[in-house]
Amino acid sequence: MIKIKVCIGSACHVKGSRRVVEGLQFQIAENGLKDKINLGGVFCMGKCQEGVCVTVNDKFCSVDPDKVEDFFKDEVLPLTK
Repeated sequence: MIKIKVCIGSACHVKGSRRVVEGLQFQIAENGLKDKINLGGVFCMGKCQEGVCVTVNDKFCSVDPDKVEDFFKDEVLPLTK
């Protein structure tokens, strides 16, 4: 199971964490990976200046809400194979 956590704290919220969550939900559904990915929210990861903060199996990533699809293809899809 791949664990993706998205910071939904105030700084990341302002930077677009909701759009990142929605984008990840779309990508997970689009790729038929609901049974392989656990997507959840967490509060502050302590790297507010780097938000939107996301971890994939504890690997920290900074995700631009406009580039969720690229992030998913680069960081998540390779883990599903």
